[in-house]
Amino acid sequence: MRRNRAQKREVIPDVKFNSELVTKLVNTLMSRGKKSTAQKIVYGAFEIIVEKKSDIDPLEVFLQALENIKPKLEVKSRRVGGATYQVPIEVGTERQLALAFRWMKTFAAKRKGKSMVNSLAQEILDAFDNTGAAVKKKEDMHKMAAANKAFAHYRW
Repeated sequence: MRRNRAQKREVIPDVKFNSELVTKLVNTLMSRGKKSTAQKIVYGAFEIIVEKKSDIDPLEVFLQALENIKPKLEVKSRRVGGATYQVPIEVGTERQLALAFRWMKTFAAKRKGKSMVNSLAQEILDAFDNTGAAVKKKEDMHKMAAANKAFAHYRW
């Protein structure tokens, strides 16, 4: 039997954009407790977004990019009578955000030859334009869920 669920902590909105989502991105990017470094990366990326898309607010570009990355469905392995099925399930709001931030960080880090600031900005811009690795990952996830729709009745 499982114990109590962990309490969700209150996220303090960031100073510059007054957005909790920007704070969550900073926290996702942060490694070894170096929050100021993570903030420099995020704010630097937002400045690059301002340079490239001067007509739109960088926060709106970021929010639209997040919407384009967030997965609606995923597959989970369920073991039924000796066979393992990939069962499609809907993704909760918190997990959608967590996955989107993680993918954004991972694919920005995988871009070689650029600083993290540039690669994060490029990843956000690609996601805004519905291209890029994070969007492809989401689409692959949705394809997997669609392919395994036949096992949806194993959901519980």
